[in-house]
Amino acid sequence: MNKKTLYALIGVVIVALLAVMGYLIYSLNESNEQNKQMLELAEMDKLEMQNEYENFARQYNEMKTQINNDSLMAQLEQEQQRTQELLEELRRTKSNDAAEITRLKKELATMREVLKTFVAEIDSLNRLNTQLTNENENLRQQQVVQQQQISSLSSEKASLSDKVEIASQLDATAISITALNKRQKAAKKIADVKTFQVSFNIARNVTAAAGNRTVYVRILKPTGEAVNGGGTFAFENRNLEYSMRKDIEYNGEETPVTMYWNVTEMLVAGQYRVQIFADGKNIGGGSISFEK
Repeated sequence: MNKKTLYALIGVVIVALLAVMGYLIYSLNESNEQNKQMLELAEMDKLEMQNEYENFARQYNEMKTQINNDSLMAQLEQEQQRTQELLEELRRTKSNDAAEITRLKKELATMREVLKTFVAEIDSLNRLNTQLTNENENLRQQQVVQQQQISSLSSEKASLSDKVEIASQLDATAISITALNKRQKAAKKIADVKTFQVSFNIARNVTAAAGNRTVYVRILKPTGEAVNGGGTFAFENRNLEYSMRKDIEYNGEETPVTMYWNVTEMLVAGQYRVQIFADGKNIGGGSISFEK
């Protein structure tokens, strides 16, 4: 082999070596660029995971403000603590630690499902609480209406009782007041009066209870004082003096009553008023006047 051929061969080898070296340098640079990009992607992936873990922790904190259930609150506290622990692990993990990043991604997926379960459970509880609140409000309104109805019925009952009481009250009709002299004839002058005769009818009343009744009669002098009868009876929270009293049997039908008061004191001329009472009520009255 001559020198010329040798030099040519050496040149070819050098060119080939330069080409190989250039390729190796290009491949190395390309690999470094790819590694750099992969590290950047891994770092971004880690940041996304970190943000999601932090978001989970915030959501657990918000959910705790929406419930009033001790058991569920304890579960939320536990899961929130677990999320915080995984977040701290992630922060300590290097972006290029593929195995640890993969594990934390799986934990993240599990936490995501757990969070969905809690969201659904709390939503169900809130809807149930809303329903119960509405039902309680409806019950409260029903109670108000019922109370109003009871109050109205009580008022109606009281009004009806008053009406029944008024309807059952006895009534004295055909009242006649006669002053009699010693011959049992009508006397016109006060000096001749020896006896007062008071006659009347207890009117028919089918609503009044049948049974014995005590009837009281007051004869009031012109001065307003009752002529002496020797006793008192209750009327409107006070005691009144009566002039005459009589026990009768009343069966709901018209019942005639006649009563006498014999003069036992000095009488003066003027108007004498008569008041009739039964069952604690004033059931009628009248008057008669005399000259001297």
